[in-house]
Amino acid sequence: MPRDFDDDDLEDDLDEFEDEFEGDVLLTYSISELADAINEVLNDNFDAGLWVWGEISGLSKKGPHTYFTLVEQTPDGKRNQLNVNLWGGEMTKMRPILMKSGLDLVNGVKVRIYGNLDFYAAFGKLSMIMRGIDPNYTLGEIALQREELIRKLKEMGVFDLNREVDISPAPLRLGVVTSGSSAAWADFKNQIESSEIGFHLHLANVSVQGDNAVREITQAISRLSLRDDLDAIVVIRGGGSKAELSTFDAESIALAITESSLPVFTGIGHEIDRHVADDVAFEAHKTPTACAVALIERVNDFINETEANWDAIARLATQQLADSTNRLNNVAREIGIHTRTAVERADERLGDRIARLTRRGPQLIGDLNTRIDNFESRVRLLDPKNVLARGWSITRGADGKIVRNVGDVTTGEILTTVLHDGNVTSTVN
Repeated sequence: MPRDFDDDDLEDDLDEFEDEFEGDVLLTYSISELADAINEVLNDNFDAGLWVWGEISGLSKKGPHTYFTLVEQTPDGKRNQLNVNLWGGEMTKMRPILMKSGLDLVNGVKVRIYGNLDFYAAFGKLSMIMRGIDPNYTLGEIALQREELIRKLKEMGVFDLNREVDISPAPLRLGVVTSGSSAAWADFKNQIESSEIGFHLHLANVSVQGDNAVREITQAISRLSLRDDLDAIVVIRGGGSKAELSTFDAESIALAITESSLPVFTGIGHEIDRHVADDVAFEAHKTPTACAVALIERVNDFINETEANWDAIARLATQQLADSTNRLNNVAREIGIHTRTAVERADERLGDRIARLTRRGPQLIGDLNTRIDNFESRVRLLDPKNVLARGWSITRGADGKIVRNVGDVTTGEILTTVLHDGNVTSTVN
């Protein structure tokens, strides 16, 4: 619990404090005096300046000046940081070095910078006034991180997965991951449209640099991969600094490409740039325009191959039709020859028969006349009149039926008997 003080206690404590520091001379500073003293010590100890490395974070620009925090993540999980101020005049001096190296100051990039320390009393904080940069350090870090990621992807067994994905022979339906307001999108779209091929483009509008770029690009690739109305995914970005383009060395983007069920084409940066996204893609090209040209050539190759196949089919069909026509004509000629021969032989046989008939005509006619006379005599003999004339008769009952037996008539029945010269009617007694 807090202790109650009275005047005597306070006086005793002051006496004790004075006795403890008796003989020492203690200075009392104002804040500005303390700041000057700190800066004097800093200048004495770091009069030639110093180099510090770390990762850029929280970068902002106010007018010509640039401000950021240099961050170090220690193995035990601590986060150490140093405020950095880059004045406009110093930035003007550094800009040619950055441009020559293809670098830019952006968040997430590791840098080794040179400058002087300064304690600014108005904010009560220590800052580094940046005056130089070691571009080789940053380039080496980017290359080292890239090589480390590639090694990791190979160990995971996913490095070549996207190159093993099946691709449509004519990839016309394309999901394009890029910034819709960028020159890369305009160049790619213009190149595709100038081909006058029926491409269908679906734009996934994302940030291609900045704090949100990696997340947006990763999500866009993953979403497009799930669609069944696309043939391929295209990831493109125009030129930029190596730091900006290092976005496409991110592990999450590389994994999204390797996990994609659709082939991924890339066209990122300048002709000399190469990124992990390019290394794991189905097909990588130097620029967005080059990527468009490659896709157009792929479709044109399919069209040309298809037309060549159709031409080959047409030639084969024409040849087979000609061969069939020739065979049919040959068969027709053979049939004609055989027909003419058969007709001629038939004519010959018919002529022989006609000649034989002509020679045998009178004899045949005589034989026929004789047969006719014989038939005529037999007919006359069989004529009922002639039979009746020889004494035969025909008796019919009252019902008109011929009486053949005694049992065919009854007593009192009237019968009619036909003779050769008339009829006789009689009654059965």
